[in-house]
Amino acid sequence: MPPVTEQSDKPLDATEDRLVRTLGRVMILLPKLLDQDLRERANISLTEYTILMHLSEAPHQALRMSDLAARSDLSLSGMTRAVARLESDGFVLRVKCPDDGRGANAVLTPAGLRRLEDAYPTHLWSTRRRIIDHFAHADVPAIIEALDKISCGGETGTL
Repeated sequence: MPPVTEQSDKPLDATEDRLVRTLGRVMILLPKLLDQDLRERANISLTEYTILMHLSEAPHQALRMSDLAARSDLSLSGMTRAVARLESDGFVLRVKCPDDGRGANAVLTPAGLRRLEDAYPTHLWSTRRRIIDHFAHADVPAIIEALDKISCGGETGTL
């Protein structure tokens, strides 16, 4: 655990407080907005899109269910339910892991890849509209660096 310093227990100034509160709102609202856009325009949820995307990028377009859950930030039971929906639509197959009969792999089907490709323009449009367009005049590399540090556990000086 890092030591408490004079700087770490100094109250936030108004700008710092606004940054923290705004970031909190964005973390809650952004996934909802992306999901809404995908559901309305492409008839797919953000969770389903994310699962298909991760499978499309995986070797042999297959991942262990536990790995897919971790990459998609879902519980294993949540992943099981989502994959069951995708499987019933013919977009994903579940097969036993060849090296461990207790585990299961999710495998992207050709129909699932087509579904992902069909939804991609909506995802791109939504991502530009909801995120990229708001950073047109910002120092994007500096923002990426700061967000990378946060995503690595929030410690300064780590990436």
